Amino acid sequence: MSTPQKRAIRPSREAPSTEVLEDGVTRRSTFKWMTIAWVGFAAATGAGLTASLRFLFPNVLFEPPTRFKAGDPSTYAFGVDERWKAKYRVWIVRNSDSMYAIFARCTHLGCTPNWLQAQNKFKCPCHGSGYYMSGVNFEGPTPRPMERVEIEVSTDDGQLVVDTAVRYIYERGQWSDPKAFVKMA
Repeated sequence: MSTPQKRAIRPSREAPSTEVLEDGVTRRSTFKWMTIAWVGFAAATGAGLTASLRFLFPNVLFEPPTRFKAGDPSTYAFGVDERWKAKYRVWIVRNSDSMYAIFARCTHLGCTPNWLQAQNKFKCPCHGSGYYMSGVNFEGPTPRPMERVEIEVSTDDGQLVVDTAVRYIYERGQWSDPKAFVKMA
């Protein structure tokens, strides 16, 4: 007697089923379009989430403090001192009887004027506005004088303290305010 041999079952080598519906759509093409749709949905969702997360990390603008100590008044010579122009946008001016601080911004379009020592005036490089050493405008398209900022002598150590957040406007008669200048003895 012979033992029955078991036959190995092999998958048929027939072509895979290509079931076609009435409108000509195959199962394979349906999966292809479904995959494309899901990838597109995932990409759009990812882009939207990325844009939303951007608001959690805002742009930060670091500005110097508005109030700062400008040193001892005796260290300032007569005329315009430019040592605080770059950092605080302020000129400190000393004349025979007082000191005052001018905010270095042209009142025409907000440019930063330059001090021209030889001509004894401030001159805006953008449109040619000119200002006297006092900050009063005399040429160009500027509509009004530059603004002065608060300046005082500290009672603690005798240093000048300048606050650029407090502005004094000439047209309002504020330049005569006690904190718009420091009297020199």
